[in-house]
Amino acid sequence: MTPSVQERVLSVEGLEVVYTTRSGPVRAVRDVSIGISPGKVLGLVGESGCGKSTLAFAVMKYMPPNAKATAGRILFRGRDILRMSGRELNRLRGNDMAMVYQDPMASLNPSLRIGPQLTEVLIEHAGSGAGAARAACLRMLERVRMPDPPAIMERYCHQLSGGQQQRVLIAMALLTNPALLIMDEPTTGLDVTVEAEILDLIGELKRELNTAILFISHSFGVISRVADRVAVMYAGELVEQAPVRDIFRNPRHPYTAGLLGCVPKISSAGRRGALSPIRGRVPALHETPAGCAFASRCDRARDRCRREHPGFQQTAEGHPVRCYYPDSADSPGLQPLPATPDAAELPSAADAPVLQIEGLKVYYQAKDRGLAGMAGRHRKGFVKAVDDVSLAADGNSTLGIVGESGCGKTTLAKCIVGLVPPNDGKLGFAGMDAARIVEHRPVATLRELQMIFQNPDSTLNPKRTAGEAVARPLQLFGTVPSTGIRNEVVRLLEAVRLGEEYYDRLPAQLSGGEKQRVALARAFAGRPSLVLCDEPLSALDVSVQAAIMNLLQEFQRQYGTTIVFISHDLSAVYQLCSSVAVMYLGQICETGPVEALFEPPYHPYTEALLSAVPIPDPTLERNDIRLSGTVPSALDPPTGCRFHTRCPRKIGPVCEQEAPPCRGARDGHRIYCHIDMEELQTVKPVFGSVE
Repeated sequence: MTPSVQERVLSVEGLEVVYTTRSGPVRAVRDVSIGISPGKVLGLVGESGCGKSTLAFAVMKYMPPNAKATAGRILFRGRDILRMSGRELNRLRGNDMAMVYQDPMASLNPSLRIGPQLTEVLIEHAGSGAGAARAACLRMLERVRMPDPPAIMERYCHQLSGGQQQRVLIAMALLTNPALLIMDEPTTGLDVTVEAEILDLIGELKRELNTAILFISHSFGVISRVADRVAVMYAGELVEQAPVRDIFRNPRHPYTAGLLGCVPKISSAGRRGALSPIRGRVPALHETPAGCAFASRCDRARDRCRREHPGFQQTAEGHPVRCYYPDSADSPGLQPLPATPDAAELPSAADAPVLQIEGLKVYYQAKDRGLAGMAGRHRKGFVKAVDDVSLAADGNSTLGIVGESGCGKTTLAKCIVGLVPPNDGKLGFAGMDAARIVEHRPVATLRELQMIFQNPDSTLNPKRTAGEAVARPLQLFGTVPSTGIRNEVVRLLEAVRLGEEYYDRLPAQLSGGEKQRVALARAFAGRPSLVLCDEPLSALDVSVQAAIMNLLQEFQRQYGTTIVFISHDLSAVYQLCSSVAVMYLGQICETGPVEALFEPPYHPYTEALLSAVPIPDPTLERNDIRLSGTVPSALDPPTGCRFHTRCPRKIGPVCEQEAPPCRGARDGHRIYCHIDMEELQTVKPVFGSVE
């Protein structure tokens, strides 16, 4: 039964938000209607540029001067926010409505300790005294499961981890017990373990405080965990609304089905074929077509879709869909992966490993930054970022490296590529000694070893066009004759689905996904033997993620390239990789073929990582394992097994005193743990019930 407007905390009716720009009016939100009842979570999904954040800011009436709500109403407990005065809005925002943003550092004051920032909320909005405000803040920090709240109150935000910063923001938003909480991508960029804790916390808060929550995310796995109902947004308007189970089990709009087809899924039935990215991109909001906005990207579009703008249709399931032909909008079929070429056809296939690492150590010298350091009394120590790591990657394979932030993944990648020198150990690449920094490596090694970074903005020259960026390695390494460079650049741009028209575009004229595709084309321009990918997907929409993953697989099949893929997204690792290494605090705790790592036996840390993966299936029953505490400092790592301070399966003093032995399973699967392999084998599969 649909709640009435009076029963809802928030009711948005026919909202339209228009930006006034130099190129004309931009209708960022068009005819949007949603409602949220107490104790319920509405998940809002869609690609970047669809208007999700604009809708959230409109609800809070945090719109810039050039934005205006030109139609509709935003009712909070029956009162229209758009008609409220500034004084009324300030009271409402401080007491009854709150917002949690994606980047906590943009919301926390770096020059103030956490305590004053929290107590100010209650002093200003609730009229509390300083003592009462402090006591209430300590209780709220405990409620959001923050360790040692009194110590947290005395710290600055830069002294907290990303997950702790986000919990502080959530605690700040909940201090006045708001009726409505808006969360805009609150878990993007967080480790999978921290993300799981934040999602657990959101579930507890809605039950205990009966808070209505608008949760914005591009991750369907996250939405399936927290939402009761889902609204799908495209090009400024809603295209589908339904209970969360209906959306995932039976999506009716082609856009919703397309988004779900882009999501990699961990399954006990084995890995599926290539993902199905949605072609094209979201149309510019000042150029939306007269008909269906999704028609240019829809395989089922007909003439009527291009001529007439569809309204909401009621399907047989009873949920509204903005589509003329919702009954034909089944999930697209999965495309099978093309057959892998024979070994003789691969240009760089090799019997020996392309990358061979033995006992690698990378230490950083650390000094005190406090008063003692300022006085010249430095306490010297070493951050053991990578500590005795041994790995190998064969030709034409993909090695995944996973683990929480601070475990040493990126430092390991930087050492391999030559950006930081090793302190000890062997680093062999294609039969050569590569244990030297990039300035001392021969040109042939530079050509054969490339890296793709998480943020392409930091590696693309803003003054050089996309074509010039891709042409640079061709010029340096002489991959093709100088007269054929432009043709080769165009071929590479077309290979990453950009085309010749992108040759003269500057980075500022490209979307995030397009920049990452340019970085991908540049990395493969020299036809390298090894490419390191450091979190290349984390900031991209699911449709762009799927396209990039497919492109990586296509390039690998074409050139026989070895890929080292670093990520905290275990679903992407499962989709892409042939083998996986799990890192914790500078050391490897488990390695093996990808299929072996996703079924028992597990290292206890791997089991916890897998348990935290947000699976896009709201019906899935799983045994949740949450790790207590934070990752210890690499400056003073624990003795024995480094994971023993957080391990839910710790067996006794042996874990604290002795380094764990290497226990071999099948097919090269190795686990570094004191627990017997027979006992690890009896652990219940994390994904045993996934279909």
